[in-house]
Amino acid sequence: MAGGHAIRGSRVGAGPLGETERGDVAPRLIVSYWCAHGHETRPAFALDAEVEVPATWDCQRCGLPAGPDREAPPEAPRNEPYKTHLAYVKERRSDADGAALLDEALAALRARRGG
Repeated sequence: MAGGHAIRGSRVGAGPLGETERGDVAPRLIVSYWCAHGHETRPAFALDAEVEVPATWDCQRCGLPAGPDREAPPEAPRNEPYKTHLAYVKERRSDADGAALLDEALAALRARRGG
């Protein structure tokens, strides 16, 4: 097969060449995390990295936060609905405040127009 694109001496699914000569992999700590849907995520952490294991981890299947306790997983974060500018203004001001501001603005507009 002259000029072909086949890789000689390899098979489909073979790992990197020379992996057995590199030696053992670093020792790992595998921690199980559970989300509110019951999915398990098992990330591996290097033991010699001296990094603290995080209290929560994002679930690989649904994206919810997961914790190490299977019986009490972290709650899903609440999604606040989108608020318009008017909704924020109404939170800060009462209807009476709004009416007073409107009257003041109308009076200033009438004064500028001379009426």
